[in-house]
Amino acid sequence: MNILKAGLIALWRIWFFILMGLPIIVMLPFLLVFSSSEKFYSQYFYCTRIWAKSILYGMGFIPKKLNAANLIKGKSYMFVANHTSIIDIMMMLAVIDHPFIFVGKKELTKIPLFGFFYKRTCIVVDRGNQQSKLRVFKECQRRLNQGNSICIFPEGGVPEDKARELVAFKDGAFRLAIDHQIPIVPITFHDNKRRFSYTFFSGSPGIMRAKVHEIIPTVNRRQEEKRELKKEVYDVILNELRNPSL
Repeated sequence: MNILKAGLIALWRIWFFILMGLPIIVMLPFLLVFSSSEKFYSQYFYCTRIWAKSILYGMGFIPKKLNAANLIKGKSYMFVANHTSIIDIMMMLAVIDHPFIFVGKKELTKIPLFGFFYKRTCIVVDRGNQQSKLRVFKECQRRLNQGNSICIFPEGGVPEDKARELVAFKDGAFRLAIDHQIPIVPITFHDNKRRFSYTFFSGSPGIMRAKVHEIIPTVNRRQEEKRELKKEVYDVILNELRNPSL
């Protein structure tokens, strides 16, 4: 990589973090009010979608969605997707207009401005703390009992092996979905790793494809079937990564 190209990518990457803060500053009064109480969450979610799209388009990313799921307003879902980039958060908000609550890693709370609202509105997990995992599970149950939807990246984080298409899913999302008998909506992000990976001197603007798959019901499924359900969702996402339909 030549010096000029490396310099342009570095400026583009720095611009990303500036973009993360600018919409928050503009919408700050609304975000403070809407994040102050769970009863305002739908309004807060609307603001986060504006924030996400501002970042995507500001970075030169063009979301392209193929939607096979007919989501019903007021119904709870478990949204699950492959995880390869911090841009997955923005893409999820851009392609899903049905309000949901993120379950995400504690490390993101350290990002200025973003981290404040992330901690205030998302369900934060410390992956190295078993008590934190139990607390997160109980908090997910509480929010699902309120009629909310949940979004989990079931790989448990961005895979350390960058060559892997998809690593094994953890149980949490599927256990919750069965417990609460809520449908699962698998989502495949095709281009996020190529367009904006965690490798600093990499990436480029362009189309970001996302496939929202058909809803997988969990009614009458038992915890004994959790592994089968997990494999079913895993196979849907992996097959789409290998054989894109858009």
